[in-house]
Amino acid sequence: MTTDTTMTAAVYSRFGAPEEVHLDQRAIPSPKPGEVLIRVHASTVSVGDHRARARDIPAGLGVLAAIGLGVLRPSRPILGMDAAGVIAAVGAGVTAFAPGDRVIASTGGAFGGHAEYVRLPADGPITRAPDTMTFEEAVTLVFGGITAQCFFTQVAIGPGTSVLVNGASGAVGTAAIQLAKQLGADVTAVTSGGNAPLVTSLGADRVIDYTREDFTAGGDTFDVIVDCVGNAPFSRVGRLINPGGALLLVISDLRSMVSSRWHTRRSGKFVTWNVGRPGADDLAYLVSLADSGRFRPVIDRTFDLADIVEAHRYVDTGRKRGNVVLRITHLESDAIRPGAAGTKK
Repeated sequence: MTTDTTMTAAVYSRFGAPEEVHLDQRAIPSPKPGEVLIRVHASTVSVGDHRARARDIPAGLGVLAAIGLGVLRPSRPILGMDAAGVIAAVGAGVTAFAPGDRVIASTGGAFGGHAEYVRLPADGPITRAPDTMTFEEAVTLVFGGITAQCFFTQVAIGPGTSVLVNGASGAVGTAAIQLAKQLGADVTAVTSGGNAPLVTSLGADRVIDYTREDFTAGGDTFDVIVDCVGNAPFSRVGRLINPGGALLLVISDLRSMVSSRWHTRRSGKFVTWNVGRPGADDLAYLVSLADSGRFRPVIDRTFDLADIVEAHRYVDTGRKRGNVVLRITHLESDAIRPGAAGTKK
């Protein structure tokens, strides 16, 4: 049970199945100078959490994964790559945020979002939450949204640009569709036929059902291909990319990472796996779209923190659409509702 000094967190001490994750009590961290402490109300269980927990790593990246995740046991026992909640406390020197501010944040590879509190640098990818969204909706902007946004800032997308999103129904794919449409692109979504209504509702102009058609077998070409699956390396799709176009490898194995610069130089087509350094400006842009109704949260299912194992089991199926949200904290107070009295603006 949560006390004044401890919090409930979903933790794991061994890599493996969803059952390795369990609830435990951990000390509430104190913000150091330049940091903020967020009381978390929502996070998501993402493919990133699945990969970390199960050590399901793309080919050739085992050593790098061990450095980041731990060798024999997890070095970061609390998963969760995003958080939405309220600033509980700030460290010395922090002026951009104050206790009571509603925020969303990316914890990234540091994880930590699957707990009642998380401590983050105040100058990192954190911004005020949309006034128009609940925390459960707002947190869906982070993992998929910031990933797609950071990839898109590296390429030129405008009216008439043809963009193909491979794996269009996941967290990154649903965000990529919406962000590309905001820039005026013509979007082709590759997904299963059952997900066609979803991706069409998000703005996809054309849907390719991968269970019936190989998108690489046709004669169509594209200015930008976004691979959210990991099965579209340059060797397979390079001929589908128009001169001067780009391949954005959201999921990539070591071979594709190592060869990306060589393919870029040789072909004149930009190939990258590097998402860059997500920042507060990227999140703020997503919030502006959400507040103006131009970015829609996509939630497949919502689980309580107590049901964390079931949440992981569902993500493990590989069938989630958009985001699986984890409900962390509930206060019977208007202060957690957007636009309510007491909410910081």
